[in-house]
Amino acid sequence: MTSQVSPASPSADDRHLAGGPRWLDAEEQKAWRAWLYSSLLLQDRLDRELTHETGISHAYYEILVALSETPERRMRMSELADRCLSSRSRLSHAVSRLEERGWVQRQPCADDARGQLAVLTDEGFAALEAAAPVHVESVRAHLFDQLSPAQVAAMRDIGATLLRHLDPP
Repeated sequence: MTSQVSPASPSADDRHLAGGPRWLDAEEQKAWRAWLYSSLLLQDRLDRELTHETGISHAYYEILVALSETPERRMRMSELADRCLSSRSRLSHAVSRLEERGWVQRQPCADDARGQLAVLTDEGFAALEAAAPVHVESVRAHLFDQLSPAQVAAMRDIGATLLRHLDPP
């Protein structure tokens, strides 16, 4: 449910003290919707451009990036799912598609017979290297080129604050 303002209701502070929801005020509502909608539009644009130019969806790109940033370009499937904010079954399906392209291989986990590793192949790394310039140019054009240095600093600060709250160590 989208948070809303109810003008006939008591103030947000009064409702919160009474145990009710803390509705967003008008400025918070504008900020929330602008951030949410712009984030969705940006993700959609990045995915469409990357897929059109490289044939790699943004979701697959993130899997390849995650694997490329680990030692020996390998990661437990469960850890990769967590890193990509994906369900285990959705990640398994994506890895199957990447295996069909020869970009990822599954290997048994040496220290846990039940576990599997996803391993980025040389072909997968080459595909990632070819797609990276397209991705970074899209991020630059649709995000950073639209912001002032002060806005970038504020975005970094806001992101760090939210990460500390939402993704504690």
